Amino acid sequence: MRLLLLLLLMVSITSQVQGQERKRARDYGIKIGVLPIGKHNAITDVPGVTVGHTTLIQGNNIRTGVTAILPHSGNIFQSKVPAAVYVGNGFGKLAGSTQVQELGNLETPILLTNTLGVGTALNAVVGYTLQQAGNEEVRSVNAVVGETNDGYLNDIRGRHVTENHVLESIKQAKAGAVAEGNVGAGTGTVCFGFKGGIGTSSRKLPASVGGYTVGVLVQTNFGGVLQVDGVPVGEALDQYYLKQQIKDSADGSCMIVVATDAPLDARNLERLAKRAMLGMGKTGGIASNGSGDYVIAFSTEPTIRVPYTSDSKTQTATYLRNDEISPLFMAVIEATEEAIINSLFAAETMEGTDQHKVEALPIDKVVKILKQHNAIKR
Repeated sequence: MRLLLLLLLMVSITSQVQGQERKRARDYGIKIGVLPIGKHNAITDVPGVTVGHTTLIQGNNIRTGVTAILPHSGNIFQSKVPAAVYVGNGFGKLAGSTQVQELGNLETPILLTNTLGVGTALNAVVGYTLQQAGNEEVRSVNAVVGETNDGYLNDIRGRHVTENHVLESIKQAKAGAVAEGNVGAGTGTVCFGFKGGIGTSSRKLPASVGGYTVGVLVQTNFGGVLQVDGVPVGEALDQYYLKQQIKDSADGSCMIVVATDAPLDARNLERLAKRAMLGMGKTGGIASNGSGDYVIAFSTEPTIRVPYTSDSKTQTATYLRNDEISPLFMAVIEATEEAIINSLFAAETMEGTDQHKVEALPIDKVVKILKQHNAIKR
């Protein structure tokens, strides 16, 4: 057991290093949107949010992993956070979504993995929750697990993700910089025909409109016609959906996780989640028939958490009014767009099962195209 845990830790550490080898979009002078970013330009800029990855790269066939997003460091089941789910296109498996939609809160970490790993991850999160101190009498757990299908590069039928991998991703969750690209749940994904992966970004609102932070993390595995900050990069690279009708596909999926410290109830969190799809659209994604495009949004504001038990029959909380939400809408659109682009910039060329190979986005060519369109802002 100790050897297994050590190996898992080494995989996790390796994934952190691998995810940072390529530069992010802003390192090339690409400035998406007008709002300022947070300290790390990541979902972890939202206070309390942590992210952990377990990356599985073994032999010639295994290219998969798990990513965990925790809204706070406490017992999430005992101190639930307001949450909402929005379905852009429902060709996917988002376990736990109906209870989030019904009750408006989240009671476990959010786990992302591959399509056939959802059951394993679900069982692991249930076990994790039941074993937490204070949950000894709990008899129902609504674990939330999302996925994309990494079967082009990964031996997905082998179902290589184990419960230990899931638990390790939760254990490794931390604040600060987030590894991107070929890590965690993004290890084997493909986006716009290039190597996809995990990406993240954040926006900080001016104090005059609340000073709140919005952070986004994405698992990109979808297609369309790539645009970078409005520039038709996919066309310029001659690689886009329907260019080669037989080979190219826009199917895949995109999981989008949105966090904010703004005091939003479930209804306005759903409205926020809807706008994240606009950010995906700005990158050229089309939410195709075979794409599972889901947004999970939650608020970390401590004063609006939902206790599992209470002596009171009512709960009083203070939320933002509808008229104050528009700045957050713009923030989530910008952060989602940049998170998706970061996933492409960070990802590296990968070979996988059946000798399949997916090339990384050719950064030098992209930068040249952007300069030709005066889109490099430095």
